[in-house]
Amino acid sequence: MNNVTLRQLRYFQALAQHGHFGHAAEQCAISQPAMSVQIRELEENLGAPLFERTARRVRLTPLGEALEVRVRDILRAVGDLGDLARAEAGRVPDRLRIGIIPTVAPYLLPKMVQRLTRLNPALDLHVRETQTNGLLEELGQGRLDAAVVALPVSDAAFTEAPLFDEDFVLVRPQADADKPVPDGEALRQMRLLLLEEGHCFRDQALSFCATPTSIPRDGLDGSSLTTLVQMVGAGIGVTLIPEMAIALETSTAPVSVARFADPVPKRTIGMIWRRTNPLDSQLHGIADVLRGLTPA
Repeated sequence: MNNVTLRQLRYFQALAQHGHFGHAAEQCAISQPAMSVQIRELEENLGAPLFERTARRVRLTPLGEALEVRVRDILRAVGDLGDLARAEAGRVPDRLRIGIIPTVAPYLLPKMVQRLTRLNPALDLHVRETQTNGLLEELGQGRLDAAVVALPVSDAAFTEAPLFDEDFVLVRPQADADKPVPDGEALRQMRLLLLEEGHCFRDQALSFCATPTSIPRDGLDGSSLTTLVQMVGAGIGVTLIPEMAIALETSTAPVSVARFADPVPKRTIGMIWRRTNPLDSQLHGIADVLRGLTPA
């Protein structure tokens, strides 16, 4: 056990996450043979296999599953040491790992990066774009410092800092521009195009229509707002998009945009981070800076 290194634990965590030597090695920026050697040495030090190897994938053994929980805590604590030192120095972090959901990233990220690098020109900014559940997992594991998501996340482990509210708008074919704007009840009877399952924006749109998320839908789902708007332009149906996406998404499709009457569907965008993060005060300050970035 005296020979176990932090490097081996990081490689172990990456392999446990990906279940594939090649993908894990790519994440860690090393060769696949080098990772195999380090994992084998870790198993020899512990005296038992941590992974069950197959032709295509690897999976954790019972010992590996038990170790994964402890390694996650160890690496998070080690990562917090550097954050603690920076926090004690009383300055803006020189390194920030921030996540952001796909229905916000393309529209807010350029301004976010510009604002944050102006705050600290030496800032080493790492951005991760994925769905909310993935961001919460990576935050909990200490692989991210903060994330920009739709609130609330309703998890006592995280601090929530609201940034701004924004309305949803209806996107429909150009030929329907003069028709009355449907309410949630009428929208439920229409062919509503939504993001695929896993996107919180999908659930928020269904909530406006009073449609349970568990009921199967006879419709077409898209992987991005761009796809949905282009489908509307092709006459396939209608969709909802957040206000910040209007300028970028509707400029290249023959669609019209309509605003709903009260009660208007909307969402709150905010920044979250672990309550135990030593950078808590700095992250509060960063949230204050981002709070001025209201949607266009």
